[in-house]
Amino acid sequence: MTYEEIVQKNLTLSTEFSRYILEHPEFAESLPDKAHVVLLPKDDPQLYRSNLETARRYHEQEEDADRPVVYIEVEALAPQRSRLVSPRLVSKPLPSGTL
Repeated sequence: MTYEEIVQKNLTLSTEFSRYILEHPEFAESLPDKAHVVLLPKDDPQLYRSNLETARRYHEQEEDADRPVVYIEVEALAPQRSRLVSPRLVSKPLPSGTL
């Protein structure tokens, strides 16, 4: 897996984790303050191992050695769904001022 693929997958995981936290604030409350969160996707063993190794190296170099590290295993990502409501093809759109 290339560095770019790892970054892209982790961006996706981070975005989805942020959405999860917004929808489940009680989960965020269970995290220690200033914790270093490591996302571990169980459906992607290569990324799982990569994230563990990156977290290990980071923690070794961290100036604040007491900073808590939290590992969050993620079973999988659900397929993305569109949030569009009732899209339809129109032959002639309404004039811009009539909406």
